[in-house]
Amino acid sequence: MSAKLRRTFSREFKLDICRRIARGETRIVHVVREHGLCRSVVERWREVYAVQGEDAFADGDQAGEHQAERSLRAAEARIASLEAALGHAALELDLLRRAVEKGGSRPRSGASGSATR
Repeated sequence: MSAKLRRTFSREFKLDICRRIARGETRIVHVVREHGLCRSVVERWREVYAVQGEDAFADGDQAGEHQAERSLRAAEARIASLEAALGHAALELDLLRRAVEKGGSRPRSGASGSATR
């Protein structure tokens, strides 16, 4: 018996096929016939492309780079959020210090606990 030859396809080839299907330029059945592919393979590519988009079919190094970029963007967003909160806290602290300096800690007249009737 002869072993079946397992073909491999480049990332760009898979993306091109999936883009054409997604845009409605061609149908799976036409791609299968044109390139001699198995329908289930093309359907699997299409499913992966639907979930991952242009990041689909990336090898390990490319996938790691994309993950690192997403992590970096998330960290930068978190830093910006924390800096904004710190700025708000600094303004609040400054406002409270000024209030204390102007005598804001003195009890107001009539604000004491003793009520007279």
